[in-house]
Amino acid sequence: MKTVTLSTLADLSALDVDTVIDVRSPAEFAEDHLPGAISLPVLSDAERARVGTIYAQESPFDARKIGGALVAQNTAAHLQGPLAKKAGDWQPLVYCWRGGQRSGAFATILDQVGWRVRLIKGGYQSYRRLIVNALYDTPLPHQLILIEGGTGTAKTRLLDHLAAQGAQRLDLEGLANHRGSLFGAMPGGQPSQKMFESNVASALLALDPRRITFVEAESSKVGECLVPPSLWSVMQAAPRIAIEAPVKARAAFLCRAYRDLTLDGARLASQIDALRPYHAKERIAQWHTWATEGAFEDLAEALVTDHYDPRYAKSAADAPPPLRRYGLAQLEEESLAACAARIISETGDQSLLPAAQ
Repeated sequence: MKTVTLSTLADLSALDVDTVIDVRSPAEFAEDHLPGAISLPVLSDAERARVGTIYAQESPFDARKIGGALVAQNTAAHLQGPLAKKAGDWQPLVYCWRGGQRSGAFATILDQVGWRVRLIKGGYQSYRRLIVNALYDTPLPHQLILIEGGTGTAKTRLLDHLAAQGAQRLDLEGLANHRGSLFGAMPGGQPSQKMFESNVASALLALDPRRITFVEAESSKVGECLVPPSLWSVMQAAPRIAIEAPVKARAAFLCRAYRDLTLDGARLASQIDALRPYHAKERIAQWHTWATEGAFEDLAEALVTDHYDPRYAKSAADAPPPLRRYGLAQLEEESLAACAARIISETGDQSLLPAAQ
């Protein structure tokens, strides 16, 4: 059994292992885990709480004895279940919270089976320190261009087309599982803040900082997930490209992009009600009527005109002028693909970026 020390996040991708195994409890795993890790807990949430209570209130020795028995039972279940068909040349990487008793016991049993096991020194905590250092304490070297525009200007789909044509992009809304607006909740909910930061760090690690990376111009929060400070600092200083389109084209696009919401009447009504503090009751009533009648383009057009655009104009008033503006008459896929090609062509000169001047 070999202990591995993580000095940088890049060390993870450089490890020659087949499977990364998180042996912490399911709740710990759900809050955050290493990229690509699978969950094989040696203590359930209830078992971990029970052992912890015994340790603190009764006897550390009894807690270790009871915990050891539970770890052995759960490890046996994993050996007879998910690990039953692993061949002799399988190489796992194992970690727990601190790299202590849980991962040590599990890794020892796997090592005795005959697998080449690696154990992360310091466990999850050592990994988390690297995330904090990368996203809170260290300036990012990445060269960003932000894609900005009012609600419904298809910025996320444009990023998809940029990526499809070979450009680098950072999809914060995808990493946060949220479309970035009041109506932007997605099935499955958002990751925890720590999991979001792990997602962001992993995505940044895969990008070449010498190339331009396109990012949607978000606020400092995507839903409930806060953009980490090091990334937010680069985003605030980055040049911008503005996407503009007629309100009717934006309304039509929103109806396509938010079809899941138009199919859920109760959820849509709840989201409209959330706007009551900002608009007269007559306007809210009209929006409800359109939603009930299925007049979704009328609703989307009114939301853009009366709610989103005034707020966007206010936030953009003090911003520097964009690097370029792209006006699109339509927001169909063909138009977005053509716009992506133009952007790549016209921003290929690194001298456009302040960091390269």
